[in-house]
Amino acid sequence: MAPRGYERLGPSGAVSSTHHLGTAAAAAVLARGGNAFDAAVACGFVLQVAEPHLCGPGGDMPAVFVTAADPTPRVLCAQGGAPAAATIEAVRGEGCEIVPGTGLLAATVPGAWDGWLTLLRDHGTWELADVLEPALGYATSGIPLVPRIPATIATVAEHFRKHWPSSAEQWLPGGRVPEPGETIRLPALAATWRRLLDAAAGPSREARIDAARDAWYRGFVAEAIERFSRVPARDETGRDHAGLLVADDLAGWSATYEDALVAPAGGGWSVAKCGPWSQGPVLAQQLRLLDGLDLRFDAAGVADADTVHAAAEAAKLAFADREAWYGDSAPVPMDDLLSDAYTDARRALIGETSDGTLRPGAPGGREPRIGYYASTPGAGRGTGTEGPGSGEPTVSRHGVARGDTVHIDVVDAAGNMISVTPSGGWLQSSPTIPELGFCLGTRAQMFWLEEGLSSSLVPGRRPRTTLSPSLALLDGEPRVAFGTPGGDQQDQWQLCFLLAHTRAGLDLQAAIDAPTWHSTAFPASFAPRGWEPHGLVVESRLGEATLAELRRRGHVVDDAGPWSLGRLCAVGRGGGPALRAAVDPRSGVGAAIAL
Repeated sequence: MAPRGYERLGPSGAVSSTHHLGTAAAAAVLARGGNAFDAAVACGFVLQVAEPHLCGPGGDMPAVFVTAADPTPRVLCAQGGAPAAATIEAVRGEGCEIVPGTGLLAATVPGAWDGWLTLLRDHGTWELADVLEPALGYATSGIPLVPRIPATIATVAEHFRKHWPSSAEQWLPGGRVPEPGETIRLPALAATWRRLLDAAAGPSREARIDAARDAWYRGFVAEAIERFSRVPARDETGRDHAGLLVADDLAGWSATYEDALVAPAGGGWSVAKCGPWSQGPVLAQQLRLLDGLDLRFDAAGVADADTVHAAAEAAKLAFADREAWYGDSAPVPMDDLLSDAYTDARRALIGETSDGTLRPGAPGGREPRIGYYASTPGAGRGTGTEGPGSGEPTVSRHGVARGDTVHIDVVDAAGNMISVTPSGGWLQSSPTIPELGFCLGTRAQMFWLEEGLSSSLVPGRRPRTTLSPSLALLDGEPRVAFGTPGGDQQDQWQLCFLLAHTRAGLDLQAAIDAPTWHSTAFPASFAPRGWEPHGLVVESRLGEATLAELRRRGHVVDDAGPWSLGRLCAVGRGGGPALRAAVDPRSGVGAAIAL
């Protein structure tokens, strides 16, 4: 048993992120008078350098936030859409039955730059040069590699050498895999950032930020992306494909705001999530399904077998609905999916034993439709994948996920609070663009190449992302910002955390430390899209008796070890004057600071 952690407490601000250098940068901004949004932006840029295998400048970043002036949760969507040329016919014409998980063909508009700058312009107080300074310094002078980065590079090194020479030049110094702790510099990325700062001219802070946005989406960055995308590159199909992204796709796109989806979570709590263009509402659906059930935890937050079973079955139902109904390519009946009548009917399907079928509902009498590769367990496997793999951001040749993304939570004394889950543009996603120093994301792999689905590939539409930041409110007051990397597991690990906090009464750190689990009995979001009927991955700290009971109930239990699932971050306020921060000890890389 690892030693118990404690919440960090402070009066002025709190930050938690998946890498200690990002947390330190955000805390320094708060200490120098910046607000929560300034701090989050500074942290986000640092993570692009510190965790390049998990996020990058060519990626995306959805956020859920409240401001000191308005406690109504809002969403900033910086998930780029599919290129205008990205039709089902075009991708099938390249010999693909599913969108490849790597390479250029799966690239969407990179949204992170516009998302961070829009957030800074509208809600921050600092200049772009000031929030970018820490990340620019690390890119210029170098940053020590955490152990997972060399391990990732080692997995893809031969592919880089054979097929992606620009990536080999950046990530294989002297042709070799770098060592853990070795310092790697990113001079091309630093040069790109300096050019963007040079372009950030104007009579006001807002005008200068907008000028830097233009330089990316309607200037030299967009032009370089189009030139590079025209040259075919090897992807997981084992063939070379050019990309479909062109400068006009970037020029016509920008990050957008929308109201958060807010749903009751029981006991006066509610959750605020991104809409069904993301998987975010599955957390709301799971909480609705579990409301009213007798969920039991011991004093350390360890759930009993009944609780784990009920949560796993609720997850299967919610994620089956995600597969049938969520996406940006067709209307989503979200009101019906969260209605009392629908929830009650779905809750009645939770039986005493594990169900191994995919059971989407029929909200409002609508007939669900599931894509072929999602409808049959294992249908997406055996697709002849080659290269650095697929997934979020899978680095295995066999599609096994080994990490995914990053997360940031910040709250300040004024009441600004934000939860952000940046991702995409991983160093193993696609070849490095030499003149820019970063690669494109591959989020289009989440589209289906079948007509008429909520997540069918449609030009300009957003892929259904797994990125799922969260806010929790108590009696309408924003209290906790939280989230985790984890692809399809994000809203299951968040469920474990939130139940431990709101049902078991644990503080933020203890709730993060509590044993975690997740189901794999629904279609994966990333190629090759397989799923495991009855699959349930657990931490062994649930106890052997609980694991044995879950097996008796028909779950195929995979004991992942005592401390293995999740990379939760959380900050909070309320219940006293102090602000609170907590971070998952499982990765050994994240950090939480209150000041």
